[in-house]
Amino acid sequence: MEGNHYYGTGRRKRAIARVRLVAGTGKMMVNNLDIAEYLGGLIDTQLAIVQQPLVATSTIGRYDVLIRVGGGGKIGQVGAIRHGIARALLESNLEFKPILRKGGFLTRDPREHERKKYGLYGRRRRFQYSKR
Repeated sequence: MEGNHYYGTGRRKRAIARVRLVAGTGKMMVNNLDIAEYLGGLIDTQLAIVQQPLVATSTIGRYDVLIRVGGGGKIGQVGAIRHGIARALLESNLEFKPILRKGGFLTRDPREHERKKYGLYGRRRRFQYSKR
């Protein structure tokens, strides 16, 4: 392939997305599938979330986005993809930093799931209390 490649790694919950931006026409491939095919029924709102960094920086048709994502669920993967695209855009042009920072695309969401505690069914679920 010709042109420059820009890489970014995004994370959200348990999902990790490795994003590569290549000069192109704007197609998005996730795990060798078109993004619409990969997301399935979530396409309307989730595609908009994935494209937010590209729309904010006005680079929506300038790059082909090639993504490898794994772990977590679909919503976590969508957040990881958005984070990875923002990091790759920052690598391509440092002038995008104020735009991406203001939109909150460079900040990794720190929320993770709580661990299971001993003596409980799960992280918070307790045994049923009975007075007698």
